[in-house]
Amino acid sequence: MRIRYFAAARAAAGVDEEVVDVPAGASVSDIARLLGERHPDLVTVLRRCSYLLDEVAVRDVNAQANGVMIDVLPPFAGG
Repeated sequence: MRIRYFAAARAAAGVDEEVVDVPAGASVSDIARLLGERHPDLVTVLRRCSYLLDEVAVRDVNAQANGVMIDVLPPFAGG
C-alpha cells in the first residue's frame, strides 16, 4: 500500500511517501500501528492524525482498509 505523509507526519517519518506491505484484512488502525513500528518518532503524531483511504476520509479506523493508498494528515491550521 502506498502511504503519503503530510506536514508533521512527513517530518516525523522522514519521508514524503513509502510503499508498505500490509496484511490482508488490516484496518487503518493496524496500518498506523505498523507505521509507528517502522518510524518510532511518528507514534505521537499518529495519535492525532486523520486519514484518507484512496482520497476518501476514513470515518472508522477499525474498518478494513481495502485500498491502494493512505494519506496521513496531522491536524493543521490555515486560512
